[in-house]
Amino acid sequence: MFTTLGLFADVPCPEGQKCPLLTCMFSHKARNLPAATAQLCHNTKISGDDNARASKRLKIEGGSSSLTDSSGLSRTSHGSESTATASVPSGPGFRRESPASRGTPKLVSASRPVSPPPSSRSGSKGTGGELLNGITTASPKVALTKLPPRTVRKETLNPRMLAKAPASHAVRTAILKKLHAAMTGLNEKMAKEKDDNNKIFVLNQDELVTMALDEEERVAKESHGVYNNIIKLRIVKLTKMALEEWTKEVTAHLNMRYYKTNPIYPAQAQEAPMPIDTGLTVKEEIVLATELVTPLNGLEQFGYVTKAPTEEEIEIARKGAAESKGWEKCDRCAGRFQVFPGRREDGALTSGGQCTYHPNRPIFPPRKKTDNVTGSSEQYFPCCGESVGASAGCTKGTTHVFKVSETKRLASILQFQTTRSQPNKGHLDPVCFDCEMGYTTLGMELIRLTATSWPEGRELLDVLVKPMGEILDLNSRFSGVFKEHYFSATPYGTSAPPKGTDNQQPLQVVESPAAARDLLFKLLQPETPLMGHAIDNDLNVCRVIHPTIIDTVLLYPHPRRLPNRMSLKALARRFLDREIQTGGDKGHDSKEDSIATGDLVRVKVRELWQRLKAKNWKIEDGALIAPPGQASENVDKVVVDLGYEFGHKRKNSSVS
Repeated sequence: MFTTLGLFADVPCPEGQKCPLLTCMFSHKARNLPAATAQLCHNTKISGDDNARASKRLKIEGGSSSLTDSSGLSRTSHGSESTATASVPSGPGFRRESPASRGTPKLVSASRPVSPPPSSRSGSKGTGGELLNGITTASPKVALTKLPPRTVRKETLNPRMLAKAPASHAVRTAILKKLHAAMTGLNEKMAKEKDDNNKIFVLNQDELVTMALDEEERVAKESHGVYNNIIKLRIVKLTKMALEEWTKEVTAHLNMRYYKTNPIYPAQAQEAPMPIDTGLTVKEEIVLATELVTPLNGLEQFGYVTKAPTEEEIEIARKGAAESKGWEKCDRCAGRFQVFPGRREDGALTSGGQCTYHPNRPIFPPRKKTDNVTGSSEQYFPCCGESVGASAGCTKGTTHVFKVSETKRLASILQFQTTRSQPNKGHLDPVCFDCEMGYTTLGMELIRLTATSWPEGRELLDVLVKPMGEILDLNSRFSGVFKEHYFSATPYGTSAPPKGTDNQQPLQVVESPAAARDLLFKLLQPETPLMGHAIDNDLNVCRVIHPTIIDTVLLYPHPRRLPNRMSLKALARRFLDREIQTGGDKGHDSKEDSIATGDLVRVKVRELWQRLKAKNWKIEDGALIAPPGQASENVDKVVVDLGYEFGHKRKNSSVS
């Protein structure tokens, strides 16, 4: 006989309990019978033939078996003799009748109208909380009472199609089934837990399939060359994983797929970073940080602006933009298109239709020992695994977008300003800041600005910014800013809004990039160290010229030097042992990036102090004191020896 496919598993068997088959393809689950029929069954002695048929489906132990019918009665058979005994359940759903009818318990709901069960997609009051996918969230530990229900697309365990698959379909299918089985085992363990707080992490079958498909697809795209090794190690890890770690895995998956702007347990998505011990006080760290300041002269060719464009230069840029009639080059697909600030007559903002592109830059696969030393591996896009030139792209945008890099054209939109002196505020401590940008009809504009104190990492400023042009794309994949953030934001300066369902404070919004810049200026003096990663991008989008900067791109130079740059994520992983920018489609968090940048500066401060301390340097009364017989210029040599490309007060700051 062929193995059944389970297509009729939910269809009641036409033969009912008289079915002679041992492995019937139909369902033999207990069904609710009418009251009269159930009463008749209870008072009727089971015949020997019927009992024999029923006993086929019983697990026989020591010659006896037990059968419980749908009414809750327990029937016991011993050999060929059979009797019917009634076991009366107890609980709020039952009430006892007279002794004569005690053998037939009745449901209380039978004497009153029965209301339909609550839908698994809607909340249910009276249980101490709301329902989310049928799971109660009554515990105050879980803040899911107002989150929208999860919409899961029904999928099968069939690997998703990729333009460049890392293995054959049969291999991927076998691996996917093993991955799903490992996840199912953990999910079943979680379902058996008695802690109600963990019930929200129990996934249904469709959600488990989706999670397995997402995991397999991610590995197939990101680890194309070592797919088999990575996915097999992942399966082994899941089989040995503790429930506490599985809870974190499920939390990250739910946040990634279903709750982008209102994550559950956002504080648990990533463990707290390890503190950095420099062996110095805050004031001493600030003293040493001034030795890492970079002079900007000579860096103009790499995007650093040291002088605001003149009115003549700005006028030339405006004329050029007017003569181009809005034609731009797409920053993603490199195609030509036309942009219409203020909208065209038909309401369009751009021409050219959809934009097809790869969101990630091409990379080389990891080199193996068997690779030819003289040869070069083929580049591919980590977003989809496609080789360079295989297709136009794997992602579609609703419009084309562009970026303005020319200084005078940036100034034609909003003029640059130099940090102003604030005599009434005196000395101000260093500031770390990071900006997020989105695409508008005026190019790439500021949409979020975050500033933190250094070295503490305390939040000083975190605001959304309304751009001057019409928004084409918030670039949410990288900026982490979604339209929902603007909907929930309140004007800057108003009373703090109540926390949302994710226990997070909604951001406040300012009216323009110029207003955000003014707020940043309040935190700075011209001599205040301003820290950032690739800080030229952040300064230019804010139209700020600041004379005292510390850029981690220059503190940790790329082996091939500028214009090549190390990414902040790679630096944090290597020097801080910290994973950042792990939100996936949720994008980056400018506050997280700002703190990571400040901590990278602290690592260099620690290294600098270890070198200087070994040479008997001291810090006294807020100043760095050289040992007898050494000049202060020797600090520059120590800084350069640390790998810092542009030392403090170097006479020749040209790029090597």
